[in-house]
Amino acid sequence: MSKSTSWGMKGTWDSKGAWDAKGRWEERERPGLSQAGLDRMRWVLAGHVESGAVPGLVALVGRGDETHVEALGTLHAGGTEPMRRDTLFRMASLSKPITAAAVMILVEECRLRLDDPVDEWLPELADRQVLRSIDAPLDDTVPAARPITVRDLLTFTFGFGVVPAAPDTYPIQTAIRELGLDTTAPDFGPDEWIRRLGTLPLMHQPGELWQYHVGSDVLSVLVARVSGQPLEGFLRERLFGPLGMKDTGFHVPADRIHRLPTSYAHNPENGEPVVWDEAAGGKYSRPPLFQAGGDGLVSTVDDYHAFFRMLLNKGTFGGARILSRASVELMTMDHLTPGQKVEKDAFGDHFGRHGGYGFGLAVRTHRRDLASPGQFGWDGGLGTTGYADPAEDLVGILLTQSAMDSVHTPRLHKDFWTTAYQAIA
Repeated sequence: MSKSTSWGMKGTWDSKGAWDAKGRWEERERPGLSQAGLDRMRWVLAGHVESGAVPGLVALVGRGDETHVEALGTLHAGGTEPMRRDTLFRMASLSKPITAAAVMILVEECRLRLDDPVDEWLPELADRQVLRSIDAPLDDTVPAARPITVRDLLTFTFGFGVVPAAPDTYPIQTAIRELGLDTTAPDFGPDEWIRRLGTLPLMHQPGELWQYHVGSDVLSVLVARVSGQPLEGFLRERLFGPLGMKDTGFHVPADRIHRLPTSYAHNPENGEPVVWDEAAGGKYSRPPLFQAGGDGLVSTVDDYHAFFRMLLNKGTFGGARILSRASVELMTMDHLTPGQKVEKDAFGDHFGRHGGYGFGLAVRTHRRDLASPGQFGWDGGLGTTGYADPAEDLVGILLTQSAMDSVHTPRLHKDFWTTAYQAIA
């Protein structure tokens, strides 16, 4: 039952209804989530599992003090081990908002400044050269107009990122591949990673265009160097511990590996699931050489909910302050100019549909579907999505073990978000 609150001139309401000013009882939905809506959500998500779109999933919808979780399907395709609320998932790019929050902690401590050059901490990225055009040879460059700043990295506008073209279309892509920088699990550590990155020219001038992903991995190195400890150590001390995110990290220990599903991709020819990463003996079963803040975290639905709830609470969780209100507002506002968004919108619907981008996460600037302007969050390429809507005090998180594709994932994600919003009471 909800806390008793004044209603109109007199009378009180609870989760079942209210007495109006004339003494008449009115039935009312509880002020959180609708049971009928949640039942519809379960039915819709179960249909995606039964169709074979994903072997299993865990979905969470939270509003105010209410939290609802659905765990459907199995950990492994064709298996019998059921999905559970504490199942561990490869969060992929849902790692990015957490890395951005770590940077803002250092900014608040005045150990970093948003518009300072990163040269002091990342000398490998000082004195940059910039390609004359994306298709130019690597030696056809001009000097960078200015240094790279912390803000450039947070907003993905530092001049380097994923190229929206087929592999090896341009010389810079070939160089990235030959240096081993095109993998999510490099066989070298952060210092070597940043050294190799520093041998390449930028693709665009700092601050010119939004380019996906690489900024978060650069921030991984920056946080480690400024804090004087490995990225995971800093995250555990300053975020995971205070938020109670006990299952979040860059690998799954042996005593928890049974909670990690097999990771799948869909065969483009027949749509059947193909194993991308095993649980035991797979990529996430051992500590990585490079703790990649762009896509390397493993977590659970409740751990990630705690992080998003902290952001919705303007930086507080459980009575403790993790970030200042101002930092959270800065993270979750749109920082891009129309010119900077050209590359972002060129990626297509997945990247362009929100309108804006903050620090490590998308920010919705217009109403295109049921979500409110101001909604923030991101999606992960290995089958995860998570957003918070301040206007509705709503968090939605959907975790699966099936990588994004062009057919199954868009339908599943859209149906999840539709049912999440219609479950609002």
